Amino acid sequence: MMPHQVSLFCIKYFNMDIFFGIIFGAFLSYFGITFYKRKSGKEIAEKQSVILLEKIKNVCKLVTVEGEFSEVYHYEDVKERFMSLISSKKKAIILVNAKVQVGYDLSKIKLESNPKTRTIYIHDFPQAEVIAVETDLKYYDTSEGFFNKFDASDLTELSKEAKQFIIDKIPESSLVESANKEFLEAIGIIRNIVETIGWKLDYEALKIEAHIQLAPKDK
Repeated sequence: MMPHQVSLFCIKYFNMDIFFGIIFGAFLSYFGITFYKRKSGKEIAEKQSVILLEKIKNVCKLVTVEGEFSEVYHYEDVKERFMSLISSKKKAIILVNAKVQVGYDLSKIKLESNPKTRTIYIHDFPQAEVIAVETDLKYYDTSEGFFNKFDASDLTELSKEAKQFIIDKIPESSLVESANKEFLEAIGIIRNIVETIGWKLDYEALKIEAHIQLAPKDK
């Protein structure tokens, strides 16, 4: 083989090495960049998830509405004495004025995030509950029998009965509906927070009951 032919062969061989090196390097760069972007995107999504959950928890507080009630409560108690030969009655008509707070404790909501789909899920929605009941009782037309008189324990029991009487009236009022509206507004605020950075809020589990199930909290 002549010298110039050897040189030409070496140049071609050398050029092929460069060509394949460039192709191989391009593949490595592509996959490296793709891997980095995916890893970077995953890390960003996970950080966003933590930030979103924290912001939502800050929003998830007690949502309440307040209403006033004025109801008349009729109380009557009859006791029998001497083998039921004599009955003794005490009764009272009570005007019950009350301030009632009904609401949702949003801190009971359970949150779950999915960074892959960039979705926040809300589970275990709380139901409306009576937060507080403040009553003011005014007694009218009070009467008592010789063997059946009012005492301190009766007044305490009357106060409890009057409070429960008001609680039983709450579902008939518009207070629960107002609390539901406030609750939905709070969910709307959470949705806006989530959608601001391109995430979605899934609250398909939401089911609002139209009645009160729980007793008022002790204050």
